[in-house]
Amino acid sequence: MGVTDRKIYSLKLRDRVIELGRRTLIMGILNITPDSFSDGGRFDDYDRALARGLELIAEGADILDVGGESTRPGSAPVPAEIELERVLPIIREVRGKRDIPISIDTAKAEVAQKALEAGADIINDISSLRFDPDMARVAAESGAPLILMHMLGIPKTMQVNPVYQSVISEIIGFLEERMQYAVENGVERGQIIIDPGIGFGKTVTHNLKIIRDLDSFSCMDRPILLAASRKRFIGSILGRPEIERELGTAVVNSFGIAAGAHMIRVHDVAFHREAVRVAEAVRNGCFSA
Repeated sequence: MGVTDRKIYSLKLRDRVIELGRRTLIMGILNITPDSFSDGGRFDDYDRALARGLELIAEGADILDVGGESTRPGSAPVPAEIELERVLPIIREVRGKRDIPISIDTAKAEVAQKALEAGADIINDISSLRFDPDMARVAAESGAPLILMHMLGIPKTMQVNPVYQSVISEIIGFLEERMQYAVENGVERGQIIIDPGIGFGKTVTHNLKIIRDLDSFSCMDRPILLAASRKRFIGSILGRPEIERELGTAVVNSFGIAAGAHMIRVHDVAFHREAVRVAEAVRNGCFSA
């Protein structure tokens, strides 16, 4: 396995600039939902969600990704008011207690806007500005970094026989078009992060090709987020349930880090902090304590 050069990027947050590429950043997942594919229902009340968010930060998360709507295969959207009831109290409380970048995982402009007002810094939109026509305006006016993800179809139907002629080139084409749309609507290109959308309208083989050839996405000249944590394709390979897929996730992330991923999105920050430390040492060919 070769090592791909990783360009360094800077993203502007409301009160600081963060650097991507000098080391791999870890995004900790906080799903405040009853039905997310891996940890649905575990953190769907305020006290447990807050405790888990603070735990992820203590474990070493560089970014906390807060979501109030499941996007697992077959899921249906929830109303904005329910999403807001789930995420806003946690964002406000975490922002008051910890100085960490927070991303809001939503495809709804109203949720993104109010989350930013509550203290979030980054918009993580799995729809790449397709599901809500007002999302581009929110991203542009706020100036917040924006994560654009590839998805074939919608969560409810995305895993129903996904077909590509050339999976890598089609994802690149999609993301290039969505970046152009974002820029045309006022989003600064330098604030965009790309996510190839592991598990979102892909077969096991599609996912493996994306990870193996992740360096192909460097042609877009934007930071790359790899979000493969506990995904179904890992379970298909190992025959293990979601909670037992950390080792498989670590292997996937190590390949991704070697191939140029700037960030990984994970459920178990403590486990993957160690995995990233070793992967970074191998990537650099050296280590200093």
